[in-house]
Amino acid sequence: MRVGLVCAHAGLSRHADGPAVGTHEHIARVAAELAGRGHDVRVYERRDDPVLPPAAEVDGYRVERVPVGPPHPTPSAALVGHMAEFGRWLADRWAGEWTPEVVHGHYWLGGLAAAHAVRETDIPVVQTFHSLGVEQLRHLGQRYDGPGERIPLERALTRAVDIAIAQSNDEVDELTRMGLQRTSVAMVPTGVDTVRFHPDGEAAPRDQRPRILSVGGLSPGHGQEDVIRALRLVGDAELVIAGGPPSEQLATHAEARRLRELAERTGVAEQVKLVGAVPHDQMATWYRSADVVTCTPHYASAGRVSLEAMACGVPVVGYAMGGVADAVVDEVTGRLVPPGDVRTLGVTLRRLLADNAGRFAYGHAAVDRVRCSYTWERTASALERLYERVVGKRRPVEA
Repeated sequence: MRVGLVCAHAGLSRHADGPAVGTHEHIARVAAELAGRGHDVRVYERRDDPVLPPAAEVDGYRVERVPVGPPHPTPSAALVGHMAEFGRWLADRWAGEWTPEVVHGHYWLGGLAAAHAVRETDIPVVQTFHSLGVEQLRHLGQRYDGPGERIPLERALTRAVDIAIAQSNDEVDELTRMGLQRTSVAMVPTGVDTVRFHPDGEAAPRDQRPRILSVGGLSPGHGQEDVIRALRLVGDAELVIAGGPPSEQLATHAEARRLRELAERTGVAEQVKLVGAVPHDQMATWYRSADVVTCTPHYASAGRVSLEAMACGVPVVGYAMGGVADAVVDEVTGRLVPPGDVRTLGVTLRRLLADNAGRFAYGHAAVDRVRCSYTWERTASALERLYERVVGKRRPVEA
């Protein structure tokens, strides 16, 4: 099957405020898995640097860089006006010798470009939003800083695609509230690289204190402030916060300063350590160094961090929402607490850190859960069946 994956942002690690790095990794891994299954896969991303070649072969699939928009990293809001041009470029490209049988849009901008490209064809479109503006607005409130046109355009996009893919049960509900029929929504969770993320291997250096690890971008809504406040109830433990800008830029980063000031006011400054950005291929060592990983974002559609931690055999304490609620089985692979309940979060962390046998049992169950239900092979297999279904519905029946 010929599959076109469309992400209108630049490639991995070169975007501005577009989809998270995890989104680009998701697309790359899906493309590689589908190519490994014998499909002809092409990934389309924006070319934001004229030095980059227009195309490249990667892990069995082809990456084509679309020359639209400014030749430099650009915020999402400034790219909206270029999506029609992106779609026209794709339509012209697909009018030649290679035409996809199914197009899969990623993130809302990628979906807009994909829908525009196929509107005069019978090529079906599958869409993964990775995050929804309306749900982020509900959870983040005034801290939501997405483009104003995002939410209405996402609603319009749901009416233009054949099927929308949700990555959590909460996202399924959100898409149906946006007007999609339940039969037009499929739940396909993200996968985990169990070769990279596993319990055996090196661990990052640590001291004798119990270690709590929080992973996520340094921006309001990722929930690190909740874990800092909860430390007062935990006792003598170290909180390591991984994510954000490189370590040398933390001193001038606004959110890093805010978190440090909060730790000072809360009386736990000595227990909080910010390490900045960590390359994804080194994250497993940080997970293995932790006794517990916290997942407390105010919005999380995929729950990628919780799955990677579980794959490394580390119990997760997280908010019962989004992908975290789907990934973590309460009192089996970790603990779920009500979103925003800092007191329950602190008490739960204190009890789990004191329970060596409980953490050991949770960690073993977590590894089994990921290997049984969250491998990239399972994700690719589910997408393959979904593509076959939408292509079959669009094809005319032969006499």
